[in-house]
Amino acid sequence: MSLSVWFALCAAGVLISLTPGAGAVNTMANSIGSGWARAIWGILGQQAALFVHIAVVAAGVGVVVAGSPVLFSIVRYAGAAYLVYLGVRQLRARGGAQDEGEVARESGWSMFRRGLLVNLTNPKAVVFFLAFTPQFVDPTRPLLPQYAVLAATVVVIDVVVMWFVFALAARGLRRLTARESGRRTLGRVFGSLFVGAGVLLATVH
Repeated sequence: MSLSVWFALCAAGVLISLTPGAGAVNTMANSIGSGWARAIWGILGQQAALFVHIAVVAAGVGVVVAGSPVLFSIVRYAGAAYLVYLGVRQLRARGGAQDEGEVARESGWSMFRRGLLVNLTNPKAVVFFLAFTPQFVDPTRPLLPQYAVLAATVVVIDVVVMWFVFALAARGLRRLTARESGRRTLGRVFGSLFVGAGVLLATVH
């Protein structure tokens, strides 16, 4: 990959990562619920899903998914249902007593698994990468090194944006969790965002 193409890839990666979506909502919820530092576990889960999506596209399976309305719909509705489930769980959560500065100790594996599923069950990501990757891959050159550079670049950019933009921004909302009413309000907000993301995934074509 030439340096000019790589710079273009970096610019596109930043713009894509800054676009709010289910991954950003999940990252912010983790940052508020478990702290900024531990939000990295959910971010890493989301990146694992990105690697899977890129690998699927590189292997050509993405063409099959994009070309099969039934398969695409199954994955799409499963992903939408999972996001709605996360939203309903947030909406039903009760804000229990919590000392100032105390952080819920959700396990890293739990956050990783949720981040993985949030991104993995979004078939539109496969379709997006089908349209995105050809712009930065030269078919006349060895493909594996190009896909490796593309995947590493996209993932590193997404980690930086998620952790130092969305997770850090959510850190400022942590003061609201000092009160039970604040925790309930944030739970309703993020629950509604998850449900909204699920509905959009299921209805927008």
